[in-house]
Amino acid sequence: MPRDAPDWIIERRRELGDRIADLRVAAHYTQESFCEATGISRSHLQRIESGETDPRYGDLLRIAAALDTRVSVLVD
Repeated sequence: MPRDAPDWIIERRRELGDRIADLRVAAHYTQESFCEATGISRSHLQRIESGETDPRYGDLLRIAAALDTRVSVLVD
């Protein structure tokens, strides 16, 4: 995780990653099956869910589609 990011951005990344992981598990996806459904690599998904990276908008669109929700649900 970049150290130059302000604390509030780091916290929001973690919240986003936690929300994605919680929704994925609630939808009965393993990381592997979720990666197959979204086309996102497992290592990238792990970095997103742990808050280590900012997902691209395209990633958020694919994640939301697989979870049958809107991007706004993920980021709010």
